[in-house]
Amino acid sequence: MADADGSLETFVLARAVWPALLAACLTLLITVPAAAQQPQPIVEAAPAAPEFFSRFDFHMSIERLMRSQTPQEKLTDERFSWDSHFGGSFDLVDYVVGRASVLIDYEAVMGSELRPFDPNQGNYTLEASLSGRVNDATEIVAIFHHVSRHLSDRPKLFAVAWNELGARLLHRRAFGATTVDVDLEGGRVTQHSYVDYTWLGEGQLQIRHPVNERVAVFGQGTGRLMAVNGVLVQRGTQRGARIEGGVRLNGKGGAFEIFAAYEKRPDADPLDRQSQRWAIAGFRVLNR
Repeated sequence: MADADGSLETFVLARAVWPALLAACLTLLITVPAAAQQPQPIVEAAPAAPEFFSRFDFHMSIERLMRSQTPQEKLTDERFSWDSHFGGSFDLVDYVVGRASVLIDYEAVMGSELRPFDPNQGNYTLEASLSGRVNDATEIVAIFHHVSRHLSDRPKLFAVAWNELGARLLHRRAFGATTVDVDLEGGRVTQHSYVDYTWLGEGQLQIRHPVNERVAVFGQGTGRLMAVNGVLVQRGTQRGARIEGGVRLNGKGGAFEIFAAYEKRPDADPLDRQSQRWAIAGFRVLNR
């Protein structure tokens, strides 16, 4: 009887907590900006014993940015035609109760100002993290995050960069063959150059459903809040969002994703502090 009561209490608690968590995540996604589109971090199963270099993930994506407009002029902005990412993440050590991880990403933004494919931005993201597993479906992560933004073929003599110290919550739910992954994170900007950010908050929601062993469909949303120092620049909290859907093709050596998306990105250019809105079509290559 005790086991039955315990199971009932667990079921009731899950029914109460999960909708609240999902609602909070959806609220964040609806009200907030997408950053660089790296693959969403997800929960990783614990090994039976500590392992060195237990996971490595590679990603590469190319996106066509369409209907790019300046908010004031409603004209096509030639600075934004393509966006691309490549990089990877790995678990340096998995100590069973958690893992030490590293993420590296390079983003190249291309326009058509000087030539048809004109790389005008090069943005670097570096992150180190330590996690603790609450259970098989939940991880709590401490993160140190660095972003550095650069111009290509254009003069820029000062740094545009920031460091963030924060925390991340990863959670996974399965509904039959369908998986739902949630990533909620936030942190304090501990150092910044040129930017006016003080606190950053981010939420990601990813839903995947396999059609068969080779094909799956997915949808995901990404959002972010960027609190700013209003004394440095006369503006308020920056918000944006991205929603994406597509098809995933699984092969022996990796996976290929084709997707369409819509994104609002604040501070799309490193210097002018303006938001951009795009309809997007693209593809992504992953090693799993």
